[in-house]
Amino acid sequence: MDGNFAVWRRSLLVFCVLLLAACAGYSGSNLRPGVSTLAEIVASMGEPAMTWKDPDGSEQLAYPRGPAGTQTFMVHVGPDGKLQRIDKVLDSAHFARVQVGMSKDQVLRILGPSGSLWTQFFSRSNELAWSWLFCNDWNEQEFFDVMFDASTGIVRSTGQHPNLGGINGTAPPCSQ
Repeated sequence: MDGNFAVWRRSLLVFCVLLLAACAGYSGSNLRPGVSTLAEIVASMGEPAMTWKDPDGSEQLAYPRGPAGTQTFMVHVGPDGKLQRIDKVLDSAHFARVQVGMSKDQVLRILGPSGSLWTQFFSRSNELAWSWLFCNDWNEQEFFDVMFDASTGIVRSTGQHPNLGGINGTAPPCSQ
């Protein structure tokens, strides 16, 4: 029996180490600003969903953690190819930056891509809706919505609404 317990304990330890490694790669918490390279970022976090290159040689990489994830990480890499910072962008401060009159590209630079399940076109009003699932300050899931003029790709309005996909039509709690 002691041999079985030792095997079980060793298996549990290996599982916990793998789980911690996966979590580190999820958010990039294992990466160090000023030290970690672009190659190390991609090795840890995977291929980004979107990448932008700036004229100064710096890059911004978007890591939405979905399809039902409630976080998007924006990774900023300097012209020297080293990590500058990692920002969690699905929060009130970033939502407030999205303004009427912005383009789709400007919104993408702030929040990253929305979930494909939450992109809708409304032909009667000629609007395109993008939504991002996030955790609000009360630890419940909500959506942040951006409505675009479908012809011009310009933001018409923004808003938030609860995710009522939980038990009995309530907002599911966040598991973070």
